[in-house]
Amino acid sequence: MNEKNDKSARNTAGGGRQRSARERIEREHALERARERRRRTLIVSSAVVGVLGLAAVVGVIAANADKGGGGSDGSSTAGPLLAPAGAEGKGRLAIPVGAADAPSTLTVWEDFRCPVCAQYENVMRKAIHDLENSGQLKVEYHFATIIDGNMGGSGSLRAANAVACAQDLGKFAPYHDVLYQNQPPEPDDKFADNDYLIELGGKVEGLDTPEFRSCVKDGRHDSWVAKSNKAFAEGGFRGTPTVLLNGESIFPEKGGKQISPENLTKWVEAANKGKKPGTVPPASSDSSRSAEVGS
Repeated sequence: MNEKNDKSARNTAGGGRQRSARERIEREHALERARERRRRTLIVSSAVVGVLGLAAVVGVIAANADKGGGGSDGSSTAGPLLAPAGAEGKGRLAIPVGAADAPSTLTVWEDFRCPVCAQYENVMRKAIHDLENSGQLKVEYHFATIIDGNMGGSGSLRAANAVACAQDLGKFAPYHDVLYQNQPPEPDDKFADNDYLIELGGKVEGLDTPEFRSCVKDGRHDSWVAKSNKAFAEGGFRGTPTVLLNGESIFPEKGGKQISPENLTKWVEAANKGKKPGTVPPASSDSSRSAEVGS
């Protein structure tokens, strides 16, 4: 009788250990799934602090931009105000990507030296391109030079001019992505080097042309970038990136939910419910349409 009881106890203990092992494995899998969700979520506390930290210098940067000074590489923002081809909106300060008649519009203000902008772009890129390609979303890009004013240098200005040059040749979107994929550390003003920006242009098929090289080196759109930065400073924005969906701020969150590829897709789908996707392509990016605009 005692032997039977001992055997039963051992079986019970063994079964308990097996259940404990299964439960432990299930808990580990649940923790791994939670870690993966956190990894895929764009916004973390440090990123939010970075955005708010940049906001403190916006007024100073805007004041510097208003003076029309040049960058540390000798570039000048005092030349004729030439908007890139296809630029639209007030002052022709927006570069559009996606169907012109898309039912929703994402307005983005960025600084190419801003590390939080790179986090946003590199995490959100696929979702944004998918929404653009399906006619659900039009994106209007605007540029600021906050980091140049905050840390010195001219990389924000030089990169924004270069991406405007790419727009002239119909290569804005791929070159924009390449810049953020190759963003140097914030204290490293590598984007101030026009040769480096041209080298990155070689990663975009058909962009590294004599016209692109000349546009980058001559700072063809420097004054346009300065005007964009002034509009950013006067717009009351807190920092970069500033992201608005149909005029409503969604960075770093909307309605208590943090921005992520999944949430952006849900927000756009909700905004577009019952509306037809866009089919009209944006204005032609013919370099001959780059035009001087009023200041």
